[in-house]
Amino acid sequence: MSFSAQKSLSRRRFLTNSAIAAGSVVGAGALLEACNTSTTSTTVNGKSVTTLTVMYASGEFTKAYISEFEKLNPDIKINFVENDATRLNAMLAAGTPPDFIRGNAIGSASNNAKGLALALDPYIAKSSVLKTDDLLGINNAWRWDGKQAGQGPYYGLTKDWSLDATLWYNTSLLDKAGISAPSTTEPITYDQLFTYASKITARSGGKTQTYGFGAEWAWGLVGPIMAMVSQQGGKLYSSDYATIDFTIPEAQKAIEWHVNLASLGYGPSSLDPLPDGSDESTFAAGRMGLTQDGYWFGGNFTTDATMQKNARLIPAPQMGSTRYSPCYAGVGAWIPARTKHPDEAWRLMEYFMTGTPAHDRATSGWGIPALKSFQQYMPQTMDYQKEAFASTQNELQYVGLLPDSPYTSIGNYSTIIDKYIQQVVKKQITLSQACQQITADSNKLLAQGKAQLG
Repeated sequence: MSFSAQKSLSRRRFLTNSAIAAGSVVGAGALLEACNTSTTSTTVNGKSVTTLTVMYASGEFTKAYISEFEKLNPDIKINFVENDATRLNAMLAAGTPPDFIRGNAIGSASNNAKGLALALDPYIAKSSVLKTDDLLGINNAWRWDGKQAGQGPYYGLTKDWSLDATLWYNTSLLDKAGISAPSTTEPITYDQLFTYASKITARSGGKTQTYGFGAEWAWGLVGPIMAMVSQQGGKLYSSDYATIDFTIPEAQKAIEWHVNLASLGYGPSSLDPLPDGSDESTFAAGRMGLTQDGYWFGGNFTTDATMQKNARLIPAPQMGSTRYSPCYAGVGAWIPARTKHPDEAWRLMEYFMTGTPAHDRATSGWGIPALKSFQQYMPQTMDYQKEAFASTQNELQYVGLLPDSPYTSIGNYSTIIDKYIQQVVKKQITLSQACQQITADSNKLLAQGKAQLG
């Protein structure tokens, strides 16, 4: 199948695909007490047929997949609804949630703390195709033990994902700048990355012709900043995840790095945005030396001979002594706790995570499969794919989960962070003041979320 539709979705996941928008006025109690009427059971030719409502992205959950699943499961029909966080909130508030919902592993703690998602462990225990020992670590982000993410029952599963802090670089631009090829197994430091960016950046006529480094700024900086803090051994959250502190030295250093990047114009930012809001076309045009995109980004180059020759994947850069390579989202699916047809929804989960859709995703190169057994299907036909595969397999041992509070979705910090970074770059406030304001505004979100959770 064609993955052009999936390509247009790419990894905007982190900003736009939270399962539930933070700050919803609907309380958890009201949601859980609401009756689910989104599914129906009818009789066709004397046989019972269940309709499952699926909210997903049509580029990922295609009509062809729906058709195949219905043929394999003639007792189930799919009512497809395009993924939309606002509509999802409305459906939850009305007590008619979908039965199978697109969502992020990173940021799922909020859903899970509200009791909105179905615990999947009893189903996994009985499944012949989905086993806990086959789940890669990214799936742990779906787990919730009542107090924190990363342990306890699984409340969702990831379809595919990426080590989002890893770097793609253009060999021709590094050669031109006199930079030796970086290691595909050992990380460079953020200081080295900044130096590379300074050497590669080129301007003419007051305009930037070549950017040294792209941080995918338009998609939000909270993931990179949280990773940088963890690499330094810092802790942003309080022990109960009810408060966050961006004034700690590790956070200030991470934020300052991005302030300097924007101030010196070494990479695109919200003050110097790319017209399409993505590094892809600029990097592919040979106008960006490095971009902080994960393995999935290589899917862009399967028909680009120049990029096949020049694009190479290397580990996530390090700010500190702790080797830590994060995922910012880990998109997958969850089943509402109030579904009337959990067994049928689980059959759909098994199909989507291990059937034709899973094989197509794995072989496409648009993401890392979330199952160990599917790693063998990742493409290795072209040299750049072979190198990206090898680099990724080495990097998997350093996967780290971003901290996840049950009181707000992680993506909600991005707008706050960008707002104050802009003010620092414009010299309207100091770095210290920005970190204080980011902390204050973020804690307001957490307090609101805690009050709603009760």
